[in-house]
This record gives sequence, structure tokens and C-alpha cells, in this order.
Amino acid sequence: MSPNFKLQCHFILIFLVALRGESRYLELQEAADYDPFPLLSADLKRELAGEQPYRRALRCLDMLSLQGQFTFTADRPQLHCAAFFIGEPEEFITIHYDLVSIDCQGGDFLKVFDGWILKGEKFPSSQDHPLPTTERYIDFCESGLSRRSIRSSQNVAMIFFRIHEPGNGFTLTIKTDPNLFPCNVISQTPNGKFTLVVPHQHRNCSFSIIYPVVIKISDLTLGHLNGLQLKKSSAGCGGIGDFVELLGGTGLDPSKMMPLADLCYPFHGPAQMKIGCDNTVVRMVSSGKHINRVTFEYRQLEPYELENPNGNSIQEFCLSSF
Repeated sequence: MSPNFKLQCHFILIFLVALRGESRYLELQEAADYDPFPLLSADLKRELAGEQPYRRALRCLDMLSLQGQFTFTADRPQLHCAAFFIGEPEEFITIHYDLVSIDCQGGDFLKVFDGWILKGEKFPSSQDHPLPTTERYIDFCESGLSRRSIRSSQNVAMIFFRIHEPGNGFTLTIKTDPNLFPCNVISQTPNGKFTLVVPHQHRNCSFSIIYPVVIKISDLTLGHLNGLQLKKSSAGCGGIGDFVELLGGTGLDPSKMMPLADLCYPFHGPAQMKIGCDNTVVRMVSSGKHINRVTFEYRQLEPYELENPNGNSIQEFCLSSF
């Protein structure tokens, strides 16, 4: 894995591993105290299903995949804090402020971001999100409790906060709601199957897998003709209006990733591609004229597969970064 992406997404990768039930710890270079902290495992997530409410303290740098009530209380000035929330692909995330005690006039802040942002790279990208970037930030110091509950547009959201005075802090409740037509998704796991459906909507949707993977597309419905082609020019499928593209890269933002293949026409697979990139994205562009659908499976590449790039139906990419 490239050193740059390790630095940017180190804690995301370990968190996703933790969701598979493995015991790992996180060290963040940005953390004020540089202390590692344990992450919630899939086993704990299953144990807590049905129990309510789940409560625990929120850390200055944290990652959560559970519904519950979380409280942060500063024991010293905490100036660079963030908490990342992730749900299942078919879920929205709602952040509800139960209690907030911060000094906005003294330089404290508490902001929600609709999506994730790391080192200036956003998911979903500005091209794929329904709101302008400025409207994706909700600043408590500006809105107060007039916006007590904030719902994300996809299965990920985050908060930034800075608190100077020991004893100050906040309590929030995280809930999830069903999303009938999930558009932008970050996968919690390195293996899975998903169907992305865009029903007569003029929008772009990205499904992100923060692992090197094999992608197998079994079905693509776009409302016109048949075929699969590798991307050979900047024009690609742009003139068609409805298409799927496979992207690979080392960052979080799909708009900054490398186009690997265009799927311009409907087909019934399978079509398989090995993508040895740090991050793989299946992105659907829709004109709104059709009901577009793509079904795909993905699994993490094994180390021997990264060393031996043979046996795939489509050329491999990004293997030089490992």
C-alpha cells in the first residue's frame, strides 16, 4: 500500500479490519496525545444488536459504526478532533445533539460534515453529492440547536470539534434510517455484493471499497444497447449520458481517481477486473431518462494475487503501488 494513502486513511483501513472481528489498535499522528485506542469489532456490534441505548465516551479521534449515545468531555484543551460515522450501505446517519456545552466565542467549534473528508479529499466528491460543499458543513456555533438533528445523504458522516476549556463538551445520539435507493456508499467490508440502482434520477453515484479488490460485474442495465470497453480516450462514454465507470486511486475523492474502464452499454456478465489500487470505486452516471442498475461482487486481493497478475479477463492496474 502506498505510504501517502497509509498516512491519509490509516485509521479507516484499520477500522474496516476491526469490523471483520480482528483485534487491532489505532495510532493517529494527528492525535493530541498520540495514544492508541481500541476500535469496535463486528462481534461487539452483533452483541449490541437489539440492546438500547448503547453509551460510551467519545474520543478526540474516533470511528463509530454503532447507534447509541456518545459523550465527549475535554480533560484538557483538545484542538484537533474528529469522529467518523459509518452505517450499512442502505442507511442514512442522523446526528442528534442532546447537550452541547462549548464556548463559541472563545474559539470552540462543533461542525458536522455530510460525508467524509481527509487531507482535503471528500467522499462523496463534489461532483457526486447533491449539495454544494459549503452546505455540507453545519456549524453548531452558527445554527445552535435550531438544527438539533442532522441527517446525512449517504452511509457516512463526520464531526469536527475543538474545545479549549476542560469540562466542556457535548453529548450526541447516532441513529440510522433506511435508505431505499442508496447512492454514495463506503463499504464497511473488503468483500461483498451490491446492486446500485438509480431510478429516473439525474445524479452520479459512487460505491467505494478502500481495498485492492477483484470486481465481478454480473449485470448492468442502462436502458440502451450492449457492450464493455476499456477506457481509451478522455471521451469515454461521455456522449451516451448513462454509463458506469471503474476508478482506482490512492485517495478518498472519486473525482481525483484514475478512470480504468467504461461500461457504456447494458450486458449480462460476468465481467471481471482486478484492481490493485488502495481505493476502488464503481461509479454510475445517470441522465435521469432510465432506471439504471448495476450488480457487482467484490473481494479483497490476496497477497499472492498482487504478485501474480494473471488470470483476469481485463487488464490489471495499480499493482505497481504495492
